[in-house]
Amino acid sequence: MVQKAILDNGIRVITENIPTAHSATLGFWIESGSRHEDPAVGGVSHFIEHMLFKGTPTRTALEIAREIDSVGGVLNAFTSREYSCYYAKVLARKLPLAIDLLSDVVLNSAFDPADIEKERKVIFQEIFMEDDTPDDQVHDLFSQMFWRGHPLGYSILGTRDSVKNLSREALMEFMKDRYRGDRILICAAGDLNHEEIVDRIAEAFHEVTTGCMPSSDQVPDYDRRSGTVEKDLEQVHLCLGTRALPHNHPNRFELQLLNTILGGSMSSRLFQKVREEEGLAYSIYSYLNCHSDSGALVVYAGASPENIQRAIEIILEEFRNLKENLMSEEELRAAKEQIRGYLLLSMESTDNRMSRLAKNEIYMGRNLSLKEVLGGFGRVSREGIQKLANFILQDQYINLQTVGKLPPSFHPETIRI
Repeated sequence: MVQKAILDNGIRVITENIPTAHSATLGFWIESGSRHEDPAVGGVSHFIEHMLFKGTPTRTALEIAREIDSVGGVLNAFTSREYSCYYAKVLARKLPLAIDLLSDVVLNSAFDPADIEKERKVIFQEIFMEDDTPDDQVHDLFSQMFWRGHPLGYSILGTRDSVKNLSREALMEFMKDRYRGDRILICAAGDLNHEEIVDRIAEAFHEVTTGCMPSSDQVPDYDRRSGTVEKDLEQVHLCLGTRALPHNHPNRFELQLLNTILGGSMSSRLFQKVREEEGLAYSIYSYLNCHSDSGALVVYAGASPENIQRAIEIILEEFRNLKENLMSEEELRAAKEQIRGYLLLSMESTDNRMSRLAKNEIYMGRNLSLKEVLGGFGRVSREGIQKLANFILQDQYINLQTVGKLPPSFHPETIRI
């Protein structure tokens, strides 16, 4: 059973009671991500995420870690382009401890100057690590290029210069602006009592103000672009992508099935043709990078320079196939069963169910039942996927980002679907 309450200061509390669960997962979701940042403070949302585990007036960083470890729980966080999330998974009877602990770190973190300097070094290492890992770096470079001129293109980690220049005052000011009631969503799933959680959250967050900060987000434009970073590597790593749809688009079910069929699994067209049939790449897959108002469909592959041209040709061939030819009923049925299985298996985890509550609220504005979602996939037709393919797979939206040493004969501007 899913229940929702809105506190006087605008904080939304959504819970799902699962009486058979031994665990409970609690998540504090904040509308604070890299798309909400100015380039001068790039990476500030991610920096704040790091700092919220470094101690409060009543708990040191070590005590925070020991407290969650003492009950066999998990405490973690992550930052994306549109939100930050702090979550804890514990035995259901320990949920009050998780509420107290997460509330303390979100509301009362000390931001000690010495800890800020230590964490700044840690984030530098995170940036260096990504730069040293080309199969990770190419995805971030693709996003920067694809969303060029728009905040969605900003790096979640920030740049070396922006992180270097972030002061305690800048961190605190940004947190003051973003961590307000109308931008806070608290979700929990497990063997729990909704009213008890609402009461505990209301008590802990009673001093948080509502906030009326207007959104300045603008819908990004799409354009054809290419970029390369020359590195002396054995492989060329590439991301080839095009525009897609926002999370709440009516054709999101067609999009997810298209992605599944194209490169979403080991049985997908790209995996079978590029890896299994021709042996051109160890890793090839497609994924969706969707947001509240826009999205991208991206194919990743890593191949030796002499194979990169052929790998791209196959990717483009499959784009054309999706546009020009109806897939078989069997292929569509298999993709629907794959997604159905994934969804049903994900419902066995309280962390997945907590995340599902949050993302439904963030992107859809309401809870979508599993029956409703499965029904949406069930209604997708072959003709619907082909129509969507013709809408999104167009030359004018193609973007290609590579990391490695391209052969002299390869010319990105010649890529055509």
